[in-house]
This record gives sequence, C-alpha cells and structure tokens, in this order.
Amino acid sequence: MSVIEQYARAHIVTDADPLTEEHAAVPVVLRYDPDDDPRSVRVGLPGRHEWTFPRALLEQGLRAPVGTGDVRVWPLGRVQAVVEFHSAHGVSVVQFESKALLRFLRRTYMAGQPVTH
Repeated sequence: MSVIEQYARAHIVTDADPLTEEHAAVPVVLRYDPDDDPRSVRVGLPGRHEWTFPRALLEQGLRAPVGTGDVRVWPLGRVQAVVEFHSAHGVSVVQFESKALLRFLRRTYMAGQPVTH
C-alpha cells in the first residue's frame, strides 16, 4: 500500500514560543503509512516536530472532544478543529479547517481498503 501525504494550512500557537504570530498560517504535513501502522496517523509541524497518534482519535475529535496521552482533539465551531500536543517543551495548539482533516481521513480509509480477487 502507498503512503498518503497531504499538506494542510494550519494556525499554530505554542506556549514555548510566545512570539509566534498566532494568526499566520503554516504548512503542516498529514501522513499515513499503512505498512508502518495502519491504525496511526502522523502530523508534522514546522521545525521537524512530528506526532504519531491513533487515526480514530483524529476522527472522533472532529465530532467531540477526545484525548489520549499527549494528544487532544476537539471541534471548534462547525468548520474548524483543534489538535493539541503536549511535550516536555510545552504545548502546541494547532487549528485546522475540518474539511482538510476529513479529506485526509477519507484518503486514509480508501488506501486501507483490502484488495479483493
């Protein structure tokens, strides 16, 4: 199976860098590798920070607040979603358009369809 990579524009707010311009959109890479782990997705933030967490968490978080370990996801109104990452360096809050995350999830599920003979 092939790797799915999708770039999305997001707004990032971190408590580690209070000088970050909160309203500037940055490119974030969404990645799914079914050969590595078919149940996980990765989010790559600028500066080589990459987070791996359950794909189901991302899907559930588009409908209602959820969290596990160092990752939390929740809807923000009807058109946006927030993914919050906790680390020893602080907290990063990443705000996405929900439709970008939905499009990515749809592609991951299509990639995971078993091939029938």
